[in-house]
Amino acid sequence: MHNRSDQFTKNLLRDGLSLVSAAETEVEVLAATQKIDVYSVPDPARESERAGMGLLGELSAEPSLFEPFHGTPGLRRVRHCLRKQLTWHHELERRARAAARSVAPDEDTDPPPQPEVAFPALVVISPGRPETVLDAYRCEPVQAGVYHAVPGLVMRVVVLAELPRTRATLLLRLLGSGRRLREALADLAALPDDAWEKSVATPLLVHFRHGIQEPTTDEEDDVSAEIRAWFKEYEQKLRSEERKEGRDEGRAQGRAEEAARAVLTALRVRGIAVPDAARERILAEKDPEALEQWLERAIVATSLAEVLDELS
Repeated sequence: MHNRSDQFTKNLLRDGLSLVSAAETEVEVLAATQKIDVYSVPDPARESERAGMGLLGELSAEPSLFEPFHGTPGLRRVRHCLRKQLTWHHELERRARAAARSVAPDEDTDPPPQPEVAFPALVVISPGRPETVLDAYRCEPVQAGVYHAVPGLVMRVVVLAELPRTRATLLLRLLGSGRRLREALADLAALPDDAWEKSVATPLLVHFRHGIQEPTTDEEDDVSAEIRAWFKEYEQKLRSEERKEGRDEGRAQGRAEEAARAVLTALRVRGIAVPDAARERILAEKDPEALEQWLERAIVATSLAEVLDELS
């Protein structure tokens, strides 16, 4: 997955799952030249938060490989994902054995028992209904738009076209295109400003709008167009709010505080610790251009120094 829409998809899944899991993208499968799109391991300490994440929370309740497709996959492509699932489980077992040996390295002692490693689930996310896949693996519906394969495979298939238009499915519906993506963007805009979905999706939508204004020819052009349209509406909304708030100094101050909190939210989503001094500096900043620049940096930063050099 290399184009911008693919990167948006993986980052949206990773950052959503990072609220309740240890999530990574581009996980290398060492035994083969394969990469898992997103691998998620649930954090038991954040179980209550995961329970409030709707369908994505349900799907991430166990160690899982997430493999989203922008075209409805056939058997060949899903078999490729199943190979990754099996290879990754083998790698997890190898790591567990190595860790066990490091605890008891004495050659005169009996080798430690084979550690039991949970078999990771495979979550295939498809825009349309993959009939050949559902038939081949005897997938049964468990809820609208979600199918489970025979138990031994530990495979779930999510069909975006069949998901109900509810808040519980919103983050996953943002992975769609066309009418479904437009509906998801409208639903996102209608949420309260402090909604967790907005804290995850809005920074990514803003970021992945950048650099996609030039014409594209790949099959993901419709996704880029939807995000561009959303961003134009988002910019118009911000400009309208700024014009209104420009008439009232108190509202202008509130706008700056909101922008500062957006920077802090982006840093939190990226997993970057913010010391008290840096937090106070961000909240005290009133210059909208500075706050906008900080937000753009925070969306893709890996450290606080990349956002606020003077506070690093």
